Amino acid sequence: MSAVAQPPSPADEVARRARPRDPSEEKDRLRRRIREQRAHRSARQRSEVAQRLADVVLTIPEVADARCVSVYASRPTEPGTSPLVEVLAARGVRLLLPVLGTGLQRDWAEYAGPDDLRERAPGRPPEPGGDPLGAAALADADVVLVPALAVDAAGGRLGQGGGWYDRVLAHVRPGVPVVALVHEDEVLGSVPRAPHDVGVTAVATPTGWRRLGPGAADA
Repeated sequence: MSAVAQPPSPADEVARRARPRDPSEEKDRLRRRIREQRAHRSARQRSEVAQRLADVVLTIPEVADARCVSVYASRPTEPGTSPLVEVLAARGVRLLLPVLGTGLQRDWAEYAGPDDLRERAPGRPPEPGGDPLGAAALADADVVLVPALAVDAAGGRLGQGGGWYDRVLAHVRPGVPVVALVHEDEVLGSVPRAPHDVGVTAVATPTGWRRLGPGAADA
């Protein structure tokens, strides 16, 4: 006869709650929730968000003064970057966009207009077709604009899970702002972090921007 499974004792339940939570599991749950929220936005809402976000980012002093900006071509459900990219390009700002390559290969290429962007594989963001410049080209950027699913006041950033930006941000010059672009409701009280996660120094949403992390209140 098989033994009857016993319910956990109160001591077992206390021990279970006391165990540190796995940040990877917390991240996955949060990613699913935010992706679902983003998928429910209409095309009209996404267009409005993209224009408002561009207006906000252009007020960041470092963006207004930048000669070179690292940005990205947004995916359909992300806060849109097309209006922002077009304004910066029209100003003559040099724009560096990610080139993903194979696996976690890190590279950049210059933006040469919307007709030059290609989606090279399903689910990947559009990429420029110009000559790759190498991972270290990010050191040329005066501002780095990065995608995120969520951020918190300490500068924690929740990405898509591939770790690409956690690796490329090692090439950012000291003092250069790294700005995450998200919706208003994606600025959270806290974001689960792992030791390898690289944070951001500011966040921009369609309603405004602010600096993050230690000393942000004095900036």
